[in-house]
Amino acid sequence: MTSPELSQQRENFCYRHPDRPSFVLCQRCGRTVCPECQTLAPVGVICPECIRESNAKAKAAQRPSARTRLRRLGQDQRPLVTYAIIGVSAVLWLIQQVTGDWLTGILVYHGIYSHVSGGAFEPWRMLTSAFAHSTVFHLAFNMLTLWIFGRTLEQVYGHLRFAALYVVSALGGSLAIALVAPNTTVLGASGAVFGLFGAYFVVMRQARMNTMSLIVLIGINVVMGFVIPGIAWQAHLGGLVTGALCSWLFLWESKSQKPSRKGLWLVAALGVLIIVGATASVSQLPLAIMP
Repeated sequence: MTSPELSQQRENFCYRHPDRPSFVLCQRCGRTVCPECQTLAPVGVICPECIRESNAKAKAAQRPSARTRLRRLGQDQRPLVTYAIIGVSAVLWLIQQVTGDWLTGILVYHGIYSHVSGGAFEPWRMLTSAFAHSTVFHLAFNMLTLWIFGRTLEQVYGHLRFAALYVVSALGGSLAIALVAPNTTVLGASGAVFGLFGAYFVVMRQARMNTMSLIVLIGINVVMGFVIPGIAWQAHLGGLVTGALCSWLFLWESKSQKPSRKGLWLVAALGVLIIVGATASVSQLPLAIMP
């Protein structure tokens, strides 16, 4: 039995069991704990609340940071794929100058090439159009942007994932053309380049970096697509959204504790869905579509 004076001193009772008197304090928070709630520590005892807090901090410390997970994805620091894309695009442009419209006609994309019954079903043009350019300025602008953003993203994601990001972003740009402007003939890497913008934005957000400068850059380029004639703004927006989605899938994959390529397989599946989606949408249009 406890005395009336003792029962009035609540600090002499366990904070979790108010009916159990105790004169032992948690050595971290100073709360009174009964024998059932005491956990032995190197010095004194610890209450259950402090134990939970300590375990939570230890678990958080073991979880890799966003930047650590990003570095884990990219293992080889050499941007070989970036340089290869620039080289292939430059060589194709030189061949275009020699052959005239012949090579350009083989590589460009138009809605009719996704039309199953249109007599010219060539869905691979959704990708090949990203390697042909109309002018040297067009080529230089896209390749300069690829050189700036591609090297960083390839170092983050590695060769294979970056290649998948670029390819699927190019397909996303062509999908936007098929959905919004199927009568438009397009060529150029702008859709894929905007995919790099979207991917870079996701990486910066994940790493808690200031994205304002990138948002301004993206905004200027989007506005240019509406103001300057001859620019397929649909491909820009399609590539932007697709690149951001691919980047998010890769970052989701990086959260796995074990090595995995789930994000890569999902991006590949996204590329297939894009081709199927373009085919399904354009095939509903009249056969009068002509390049």
